[in-house]
Amino acid sequence: MSVEDFFAEAERLKLRVDMPDSDYPLSGQTLSNEALFQLPLLAMTVLALAKSKSKPRLSEIGQLVGECLERTVVGFKGSSQHIGWSANLRIRTIKALTFLEATGLAHVDSRTRDIAATPLGRAVYERALEEESPLTLSLRFIELSYQNIRAEARIQGEVE
Repeated sequence: MSVEDFFAEAERLKLRVDMPDSDYPLSGQTLSNEALFQLPLLAMTVLALAKSKSKPRLSEIGQLVGECLERTVVGFKGSSQHIGWSANLRIRTIKALTFLEATGLAHVDSRTRDIAATPLGRAVYERALEEESPLTLSLRFIELSYQNIRAEARIQGEVE
């Protein structure tokens, strides 16, 4: 049975799946602003950037994490808050990076100061993307935001 057949049959039979509000609140299906400064989210954001081809530099990681979250989290899109400049976010991002290094999930090159995900870090990140969840969707948008930031920087460099 194909997906289309399944949904057509479910509609024909008027099937309904009731989900209790306490178990799966639909209003909570996006990441809230309160989640921004949580170390696990920041660590996953750093891994998202560090696993890309264009490696972030240590000196710019706080700004990049802030810009990516600003472009991704609904409450900050089009906002004048500019969380990329938040000192609190930058400090927590460095704490998240310290955690990633201590656990062997990321590495900062001592010569170039580039941040790279280790094979274990890539595996952990990919495992997080296997499930369908608000976190997975947000991480995908963070990856896309980072690619766009890098592309914009390249274009700006060519224009100047």
